[in-house]
Amino acid sequence: MTRMTPSRADSASTRAFQPLAAILAWVVPGLGHWYLGQRVRALRIASGIAVLILGGLLIGGVDVVDSKEDRLWFIAQMGGGPVVLAIDTLNLKYVKSQPESEAASWRALGHVNSVGTLSIGLAGMMNVVVILDALYPRARGGRRSRRAEDESV
Repeated sequence: MTRMTPSRADSASTRAFQPLAAILAWVVPGLGHWYLGQRVRALRIASGIAVLILGGLLIGGVDVVDSKEDRLWFIAQMGGGPVVLAIDTLNLKYVKSQPESEAASWRALGHVNSVGTLSIGLAGMMNVVVILDALYPRARGGRRSRRAEDESV
């Protein structure tokens, strides 16, 4: 059994709860992990969530984020951060306010809209998991790898 030195004990207690990292992770997906010093992980998170959000927009149009008509999906999508609010604002102020003939060019119909909505909803729910991971980070330095455990047997 290893004893924790005072410096290791202090660093473990300061990393136990990180509310600023969680807020940053919601504002910009991946920024919370960047703040925690996990740069590669932050870039992977940011690129994964960005691909889901941009893919959903390209597949389904701006109408895939709609806080008025798709309330439950919007709640799931809000995990993606302020960019989802910006897309909703764009949809409500500029697309929904246009005459139906002009607004139709911004919308996808049928299953394509559903796929776009689902993609952005998945991005939001995935980012909620990332936010929780940033809020309660696990100490990464003290754990032995699985391969090291196998070799010691």
